[in-house]
Amino acid sequence: MKDYKPADSFDSVTAANYVDFKRGDEEAAVRFLKERAHDGPALEWAIGTGRIALPLTAAGISVDGNDISPHMIERLRTQQGGEDISIVMGSFVDTVMPRKYALVYVVFNTLFNVLSQEEQVRCFENAAAHLTGDGVFVVEAFVPAFLYRLQDNQYVQAEAIEVNRVRLDLLCHDAAKQMLEENHVTLSGDGVKFNPVAQRYAWPAELDLMARIAGLRLKERFGSWHEEAFSSSSDNCISVYGIR
Repeated sequence: MKDYKPADSFDSVTAANYVDFKRGDEEAAVRFLKERAHDGPALEWAIGTGRIALPLTAAGISVDGNDISPHMIERLRTQQGGEDISIVMGSFVDTVMPRKYALVYVVFNTLFNVLSQEEQVRCFENAAAHLTGDGVFVVEAFVPAFLYRLQDNQYVQAEAIEVNRVRLDLLCHDAAKQMLEENHVTLSGDGVKFNPVAQRYAWPAELDLMARIAGLRLKERFGSWHEEAFSSSSDNCISVYGIR
């Protein structure tokens, strides 16, 4: 996607919408992460507006975070408990935090917002550098199988149709580069709004190899935060890595 930068996906409008965004599995995700954090502390790469970090903090785990978007951080600060979370601005490819963690985690496909394999490996290495000896790195990411079922490697879908507003989702898939380019386009009386996103996806086996390069090994894998078994029909993948 020409001239695209990952921060473009997280402007002030997107941040405002994220405050109220819920997937419905937040309670299960927080329970899962709390169990693996033990007594903490925890670090969330790309903390966003705190969808996971705030309830995890409320559950008794000390959480630090990082993010590339000042708009997302600003929205996080307006919420109850948001002022108490220590956040370092920057990319989790190379951000250095001031302490070690029992848990480092990145959720909701955010690892794929890093657009090269080399930098994704650096994310694993950075996570490993921030772990305590018995700490774990948890990665949530979609399974790319659905992309290979697309006709002509693309689609246009209507996400919302209202009387005075339409939201469309446009996506192109490049299998050779393991890249998807997507734009959520809103048409309304106020004009046209674009919300672009590009992702370089990886299959679970590739994630495991990245972990091994970083000195980590796969300890657990599930198909959801509810700890369902991971299978060939799973759309989601929760991977838990620890130091060898």
